[in-house]
Amino acid sequence: MTTTEVVPDGAMLERAARLAVGDPEFTLLAATWAGSIALTMDDSSWTVTAGDGAVRLASGAGPGAAFRVSGPVAIWQRLLSDPPPPGHIDFCETARFDPAFAVDPQPGDAQSYLLLRRLSELMRHARNGTDPAPRPVRRPAPAPGTHESRVGRYVHLELDGADNAVYYEESGTGIPLLCQHTAGSDARQWRHVLEDPRVTSCYRVIAYDLPGHGKSLPPESTAWWTEEYLLTTALAMAVPMGLVAALGLDGPVFMGSSVGGMLALDLARWHPETFRAVIALEAGLKVPHGDVADARLRRGRFADPALYAAQMWGAMAPTAPEAFRHETRLHYAQGAPTVFSGDSHYYLLDHDLSAEAGAIDTTVCPVYLLTGEYDWLTVPMTREAADRIAGSRARIMTGLGHFPMSEDHEQLMRYVLPALDEIARG
Repeated sequence: MTTTEVVPDGAMLERAARLAVGDPEFTLLAATWAGSIALTMDDSSWTVTAGDGAVRLASGAGPGAAFRVSGPVAIWQRLLSDPPPPGHIDFCETARFDPAFAVDPQPGDAQSYLLLRRLSELMRHARNGTDPAPRPVRRPAPAPGTHESRVGRYVHLELDGADNAVYYEESGTGIPLLCQHTAGSDARQWRHVLEDPRVTSCYRVIAYDLPGHGKSLPPESTAWWTEEYLLTTALAMAVPMGLVAALGLDGPVFMGSSVGGMLALDLARWHPETFRAVIALEAGLKVPHGDVADARLRRGRFADPALYAAQMWGAMAPTAPEAFRHETRLHYAQGAPTVFSGDSHYYLLDHDLSAEAGAIDTTVCPVYLLTGEYDWLTVPMTREAADRIAGSRARIMTGLGHFPMSEDHEQLMRYVLPALDEIARG
């Protein structure tokens, strides 16, 4: 039998339970969690119970399970393949991707979400006979006392009539390259680009934190804590335009991901004369049914950022370095409680170029559309944008997800470096 023909069964689940007992990540997550998870594959059911430092497996879907995970064997086979296809990274992402698969209820806290995620990974290891040991990055460490090349500063920008101290980091010389992070995160996502001499030898890379994100401060002259934060198209564009003016940038390139990718397209439409080119990572003209998701996020705008951070795991490529995927999650978990939902208002609702795509002139401002294959929600949006923006250059990036710059920089560079070289040549 090939791997894809192996049907998940009780013996495989027993192997997964044994792996869980000795797995440092699972045991850390389960140390203060007690409950059971019912797993159903067509007509076969098992229950995994964690508590008191033990992991137990029993046949049948026992009553009172904290979570019930169910679906046909064919979907379980895709979920547990190595590597899994897009949309099948873990239990919860599979349920989002395929309505025939279910997680009931959806976890409402980061610990439960991460516990379910890790159990799905351990089942994948058990099925394929792979090693579940943690895989930190192994590369030569700089000598003690070595400074990295990027430096950070604050610059004051007037945004929405208020003074904002906006933090940015920069490295390199040459053509200015402004970099915008994803919703709810900060400029740390660009640290690999800031330290890559293949980029900084030709580009002055500038990565900034949106107001209220990372090290950027909210305006002290307003009672911002009494107002709902909503990122709008106007505010999103005002930040890079303000940086261009304040830093005296001549013919900059703009590169952003997700929220930043949508912003790249808005800048190409509304300020093409300012930018030499834009590189839109994980972007589209408009998010279908974004109003529904926006309303849901606004209702939960004070939710623990750690939960949103855990949910980001399913949007990353399983082949990306494990350490960098966890680092990407860490960025999100350290965000302020309302910034993810506020940023998503722009991403899901306010950003809408569906009637403007034909007005984007790529002879004035070239447009590069790059989206990771594991970002299954965005891939069709990117393809639509490529079809409707005449002269745009689009690639679906193999082995990458929704956060390419932080989850797997080297893989991203296979696509970005040729674009940057082409832009530099004019």
